[in-house]
Amino acid sequence: MCYYNGQKVTKAEYIELMQLEKYIANMPELKRPTVLGPESPQMVVLKPNSGHTDFDVTTMRWGYIPKGIANLEQVRRFENGYKKDDGTFQTGYDTENARGEELFWTNPKTNKPKIFRDSALENRCLIISHQYYEWHHIYRTNKRTGELLKTPDKYPFAIKVKGREYFYMAGLWNTWTDKDTGESFDTLAMVTTDANPLTAKIHNSKKRMPTILPDQLAWEWMMTDLPQDRITELASFQFPEDHMEAFSINQKFQFTGEDPYQVTYPELADLNNPGGAQPAQMSLF
Repeated sequence: MCYYNGQKVTKAEYIELMQLEKYIANMPELKRPTVLGPESPQMVVLKPNSGHTDFDVTTMRWGYIPKGIANLEQVRRFENGYKKDDGTFQTGYDTENARGEELFWTNPKTNKPKIFRDSALENRCLIISHQYYEWHHIYRTNKRTGELLKTPDKYPFAIKVKGREYFYMAGLWNTWTDKDTGESFDTLAMVTTDANPLTAKIHNSKKRMPTILPDQLAWEWMMTDLPQDRITELASFQFPEDHMEAFSINQKFQFTGEDPYQVTYPELADLNNPGGAQPAQMSLF
């Protein structure tokens, strides 16, 4: 899924959406080449005001916390998992992502809706990105047995929108309150959808991508009162591949704190742009 975003907007002094502008030049959070969901959870977002006539640029905790979680200890158990009384282990939940097509699904076993349902109806926001990151998987063959190895080699790619210093991804937020301390803060999930042909070639293990929205749809998503079917339609929107580009980058980029740089991997020749301008890059404009 999508756990690595980039929020480095250094040229623009203002964030703009549908002729509304917000000054962002002094935001240190918008100078980060890489934001890791599990480890650096503060994400910069556009959040609508109460009347949905304007928006603020603010930060939210990346990792959605449902309202039923009482305190930080329960948050840790919810996210990391825990050992139950019978000795078995309850796996934790990843809530950095919300599948766009499933926002209003109901669990047939429990008859309970998805945890994102209320936020999908009432609390929709936009995540700022200058590029995001995914891995391409190649499974090597065991030279002795001829069988595929279980662990793939992974190659990181940066993926972005052509001609844009920044763009918008669909998000959902929930204000969570710690019942022990009374502290409240906003928590966030990034909405994802099926990968388009370009991103499916790169993210070939999951074939998912963030729900990237053009400005007009981004405004509708964040600012408009919408019925469930339209929310699902927008949440499942597949940004066209011919307006995107991608290139392979250095391994372990996420740990450097610096801008990723392009790296050519000979074994990724099948991902080269047919135009051939830059090895290991795809640009289908």
